[in-house]
This record gives sequence, structure tokens and C-alpha cells, in this order.
Amino acid sequence: MASLKLHRHGKHMISGIFFILLAALTFYAVFHGNDMDEVIRAIEKIRPWYLFAAALLGLFFVGAEGIMIWYLLRALNRTVGMLRCVRYSFVGFFFSGITPSATGGQPMQLYYMKKDGLKMSESTVVLMTVAVVYKFVLVLMGAGMLLFFYRDLCSYLGGYLGLYFLGLFLNIAVVAVLLLVMVSPGVFEGLVLRAERFLVRLHILKASESRINSLKGFVERYREAVRFFLAHKRKIAAVIAFTVLQRLSVFFLTYVIYRGFALEGTGALTVVVLQASVYVAVDMLPLPGAQGITELMYKQVFLGIFPGSVLTASMCVTRGINFYFLLLVSLLVTLWSYLSDKRKNCIILENKNLSYKSSSGFKE
Repeated sequence: MASLKLHRHGKHMISGIFFILLAALTFYAVFHGNDMDEVIRAIEKIRPWYLFAAALLGLFFVGAEGIMIWYLLRALNRTVGMLRCVRYSFVGFFFSGITPSATGGQPMQLYYMKKDGLKMSESTVVLMTVAVVYKFVLVLMGAGMLLFFYRDLCSYLGGYLGLYFLGLFLNIAVVAVLLLVMVSPGVFEGLVLRAERFLVRLHILKASESRINSLKGFVERYREAVRFFLAHKRKIAAVIAFTVLQRLSVFFLTYVIYRGFALEGTGALTVVVLQASVYVAVDMLPLPGAQGITELMYKQVFLGIFPGSVLTASMCVTRGINFYFLLLVSLLVTLWSYLSDKRKNCIILENKNLSYKSSSGFKE
């Protein structure tokens, strides 16, 4: 168990170092050749109330996942405080932000949910439900934008249009795989086990009975998700509607920044669609926080929306709030959670020691 924890912390440390290096390269690539004094002067012109509103939208975007976790746990008759569930969402955002393809978020959420006494199977069902709906809504939005705003996408995305199609395809593939698991978990189990045996034959993986059991458990948890969906259709519909609101909040954040610079001439719908197109394009890329490509694509997509140095300034503010600010808040919440759990464990251990001394008749 100690070696497993050491391995997990080692992976997170490597992810953190890679994240910092990628952030440094991103800042260099994005700001190289810009007059930073002019960019800073542009940032200083943004109206404070709009900045505050954008920060609130960002916090709502992350916290909304916690509200959905709380809502679905209540459907399973699990009484957990809403603030505790919001804490899970911030922990997930932090570890998703520093790991490639956001792979670290859900495992850490499960870790804290287990420490709080929730069953792993139920926690997995809830988190997978939230994840599937989250991707499903993004796919619906991406497909809708192709149908109704194709000309605008061609005009504003330019050379990044191919990346948009790739991002949409990858998200559709993920949703399709998850739906395949739900509709026919037996078929999926066969595919997973055959893939595992193939990797063992290639000596990429070592033969492991425990791994096979883990894979079967993975499929079984999805079977539980199927039953959950079938039994709670109205609740899932409510989660889908709330996820649409959650997604729109972070897209609308960019329009708030646009108005914060006292700019006019571009409607909210256009800005929301363009920001959504950036999310669709970069969502599945194997980069921590989709750093680098998000900033570069933003500058291309919003080139005709934000004039001159305001373009780079708006990117700094928008990206700063919808990712780096939220990542910092999530880091603080994660550290608070870690220290609170450590203090709680120390109190439990101290009480056990006192109880042992009392039962053994030991006196200091």
C-alpha cells in the first residue's frame, strides 16, 4: 500500500513538473513578439465589475459539477453535504488540469469520496454519469454549431477548422464507447480482455490476474450505471439541462470580458459560439489543461473580435480566469482537504492511543 501511494504521488509530481514546463513554453510562445507594456495597459482598462462577474462564472462552472454530484448522490439516498460535493469538484478540476487528457481528476475524486465513507460503486456510478453527460452535451453543442454556424466557424477558425473536426470526432468517439459499454457491457468486456491479452503478448504488460479482475470490475460498475440511468430518467434529464447551463456559463465568461473592455459590435451568441468551438477543438488533446494550443487558437479565433493589443489582453484575462485562477482556487481547496484529513486522522489516532492507555490501566 505504501509503494502504491508513493507511485501515485510520484506520478502527480511528474505531472506537476510537466505542467509547469508546458506553462512556461506557452507563455513564451504566446507573448513572444508582443509589446507587453501595451498589453498590461489594455488589461488595466477592464472594468472591475465585469472582472468580478467573470470570476463568479468561473467558480460556478467548477462548483456546478459538485451540485450535480450532490443531486445524484441524493437520488441514491446518500446524505452528503453540498459543500463537500463542491469540494470534490474542485479537487477533480485541479488534478484534471495538471494531468494529460484530464485523467487524474476522477481517481482523486473517488479517493476523497471513499475517505468520506461513500461506497466506491455508487461514487463511480455518479462520477461516470456526470462525465458522460458532460461529454454528451459538448458533442450536442459541437454538432449544433456545425449545423447552424458552419460559415462563421470557417471564417473565424481558419486553419484550426481541422482541429475542431478532430476534437468533435474524438468527443463523439468517447461518447460512443461509453454508450457501447452501457448498451452491451458484455461485448465491451470481451474487447477489453482481448486488448489486455494482446498487450501481454507484446510484453507491454505483464500477465496479471488482479488486472483482469479490475477490468471486470470496471465493466460491472458501468452495468450499475446502466441500471441507474434506467431508473432515474427524469433526474438524468435534469442533470443534462444543468450541464448545458454549466457549459454555457464558461463560454459566456468570454463575452463578459469582451464587455469589460467596453467593446461593442459583436453579439453574445457569436462570442459564445467561438469560445465553445475552442473548447470542442482542444477538449480531448493529451496536454495538461490543453495549454499552449488553447491560447494559440484563441488568438486566431478572436482576431476579428478583439482589436490590437486587446486581443492578447483579453486572452490573458479570459484564460487567466477560466483556467489558471480556477486551478489556483482548486489547489487551495485540495490542500485544505489534505490538511483537514490529516488533522482528522491525527485526532483519531490520538483518541485510539488514549483509549488504549485507559483500557490497559496505564498512567503517566
